[in-house]
Amino acid sequence: MIPIGSRVVEPIDLSPVERRVWRAFRTGTPVDLRDGDDDPEHGGGWGPARTLRASVLRKLLLGPAVDGEIAALRVNGARISERLDLRYATVAHPVRLSGCRFDEAPELYGADLRHLNLSGSFLPGLVAQTVKVDGVLRLTDCRVPGQIRLGGARLAGALFLERARLGEDGAREEVLHLNHSVVEDDVWAPGLEARGEIRLNGASVAGMVNLREAVLLAPGRRALDAENLTVGSDVVATRARIDGEVSVRGAAIPGLLVLTQAHLSDATCALRATSAVIGEMWLREARVDGTANLLRGRFGLLHAAPGALGGTVWLDGLTYGSLTPRLPAKARIAMLERDEEGYVPHAYEQLAAAYRQAGDDRAARNVLLAKQRRHRSTRPRYARLWGYLQDVTVGYGFRPLWAAAWLAGLLAVGTAVFGPHPPAPLKAGEHPPFNALFYTLDLLLPIIDFGQEKAFKPAGWHQWLAYVLVVAGWVLATTIAAGISRTLSRQ
Repeated sequence: MIPIGSRVVEPIDLSPVERRVWRAFRTGTPVDLRDGDDDPEHGGGWGPARTLRASVLRKLLLGPAVDGEIAALRVNGARISERLDLRYATVAHPVRLSGCRFDEAPELYGADLRHLNLSGSFLPGLVAQTVKVDGVLRLTDCRVPGQIRLGGARLAGALFLERARLGEDGAREEVLHLNHSVVEDDVWAPGLEARGEIRLNGASVAGMVNLREAVLLAPGRRALDAENLTVGSDVVATRARIDGEVSVRGAAIPGLLVLTQAHLSDATCALRATSAVIGEMWLREARVDGTANLLRGRFGLLHAAPGALGGTVWLDGLTYGSLTPRLPAKARIAMLERDEEGYVPHAYEQLAAAYRQAGDDRAARNVLLAKQRRHRSTRPRYARLWGYLQDVTVGYGFRPLWAAAWLAGLLAVGTAVFGPHPPAPLKAGEHPPFNALFYTLDLLLPIIDFGQEKAFKPAGWHQWLAYVLVVAGWVLATTIAAGISRTLSRQ
């Protein structure tokens, strides 16, 4: 192509449709080649009237601009034969090749583009690592059975993937690679259907990632790898269906991670959010079939009904400011008992802290009592006896009224037994009048002396009852002291 003044000489070997596109380019005039048979996925049979050679498009896009005109390539319904090779090229004109059939995957590695719209097209793949786009990259409604490689890309606008269909059944490779890319707007992909792994590892998205009603299928593998992802606002996957692991390990999501009404499933780990920092995680009406690994995650709010996390959980180090919906402690404790690591003290302390922050001290005490009982189950059999005594008597200090009930019951038994049958005095004529009530109190309370126990000596089975009361008194006194100490330390 040779510029002459403000005109550009056309190559002489152009087909009629290529000449039409060539002439329309200088003014950005759209060229619509659709004729009723417009499914690009089955466009391999489109004839010469709809076929453009990629080499011609390359010459057109890389040629000089025409003075006084705003050039743009706008074609709908064409078959692009050969490979469109724009590696390392700088294209100053907007490109829209919508509803087109690409016989080979375009090569855009390292290219610098102004705007690229491939909506509704069929592409075997897309090679565009480190591409730079000054506007948006639109792949809306595209069908791409191969890989889209956008690793290290820089997009000044949004990436549109709504209703795109990526990958094929049985594919074992990733279908969308966005590792370490920078998107200065949104990743907009509601209704996306992907059969293979989507990778956003280390990517930076200034806006939100929208995966509403997406279907991601990679059974036995990672369906969504968003480790160390950084977003400016939210990640939304409402009503998404994901078969394969979802990993947001180390991600920074200051707004919401919304999995409302979503279904996540995987034979091993369905959800991994280890060390992630998330403003709010919403699992309302969601179902996670498989392990949920939340180790060391930090959430401002966690909305998760007990039934949302259906498999085992990993909760050690997980912190959250608020836990909703508000449920009785018993419903939440059941989830802690499904922790893969067994007894995890921090998980109980965190749950109790959430209840205290909500002003529900009773639920917090129930959680801490459950913690002591779970800890008891991990100890040797001989060490569990003391725990059982503390549990039955005062509920490890979280049920102080139980001790009062035990003392009142034992006091009533002792008074009823010793009242009608006073024990014999140790020294005749040198003893105070016998009082069954205070005699029983003397036996029960080890640090109080009413002078009754030292003055009288029971015999027979009454003596064995006295021994039982003494031992019971020591047990109750010790457990009450432990409970008071635990209560003071919590306060």
